[in-house]
Amino acid sequence: MHLDMDCFYAAIEVRDKPELAGKPVAVGGARDKRGVLTTCNYEARKFGVRSAMPTFQALQHCPHLIVMPTRFDVYRRESARIREILVRFTPLIEPLSLDEAFLDVSARDEKPAELAAQIRSIIFQSTGLTASAGIAPNKMLAKIASDWNKPNGQFEIRQEDIAEFMRVLPVQRLWGIGAKSAEKLQRLGIRTCGELQRSSKLELHEWFGKFGIELYRLCRGDDRREVTPERERKSLSTERTFTIDLTSAIQCEGRIPELFEELMGDLAGSGCEDQIKSLFVKIRFADFTRTTVERAGLTLSIESFTRLLRIGLDRKELGVRLLGLGVHFTKESPVSASQLELF
Repeated sequence: MHLDMDCFYAAIEVRDKPELAGKPVAVGGARDKRGVLTTCNYEARKFGVRSAMPTFQALQHCPHLIVMPTRFDVYRRESARIREILVRFTPLIEPLSLDEAFLDVSARDEKPAELAAQIRSIIFQSTGLTASAGIAPNKMLAKIASDWNKPNGQFEIRQEDIAEFMRVLPVQRLWGIGAKSAEKLQRLGIRTCGELQRSSKLELHEWFGKFGIELYRLCRGDDRREVTPERERKSLSTERTFTIDLTSAIQCEGRIPELFEELMGDLAGSGCEDQIKSLFVKIRFADFTRTTVERAGLTLSIESFTRLLRIGLDRKELGVRLLGLGVHFTKESPVSASQLELF
């Protein structure tokens, strides 16, 4: 199961300030050229406002947009409350961020759809916040399914449904396929996973390199990753993959404060703050190439990560699909889902 809270930050702001109900609300950057939105509610999205959009541009789309400052201490507290609900149902929880997580519920006796509905109901009763869920035999399909009936909905893909579901699924719904890759496939006459399945491994490797081999499996709904709630870590990091590429340094820098707050929450729960050896920033560009910038001896701060980000962005003049911030430890540190300030 993939559980995803609906417009988490914005939903919390509307819940705590009932006078905002029904109005376009965003959370994030200041109203200047450098401000970037962290998230927005569905009322704002109707005007073309979206996450990672510069605030001044969002206000051009929606002049009456209400922009609220971030309150990460509140968001982490709500995330912890939701995590307490999830552990009642399974210890196998893999957090992805403050507002989403994978759950392995294969040991439960209930029907998966009934279980998802029960979890979502308890979350709403306890927090006043809605969640969407995807149920499927593997992680990729569960994540796709959780977005199918948003907001406040759920969708199940059964094993016997996979072949037909993948046949008509647009290729851009696959993990790793962004706008530029979708455009490349469209030029090749490929719009659906069914059409992509006609391509050989050799062709996919020629088009996408090593990722093409993985894409051969993914377009068939084959994802063999397990839910991993515990692991030995040499590092701790948090990252975001963006549906629409970030196309400027300002947009990228605008995402640093949110990622930094999440990373600090993780560190507070890990008890490893005094074991940090170095800081790093990870970037995945629009062409799927990755770069990591790491430095030892830096202060753990937004400014330090911003410096590393600028170094990485200078390496390629391309849009950015993923940003991540992290730290390496002086020795391996056991980190479990129960220690993370993420679900």
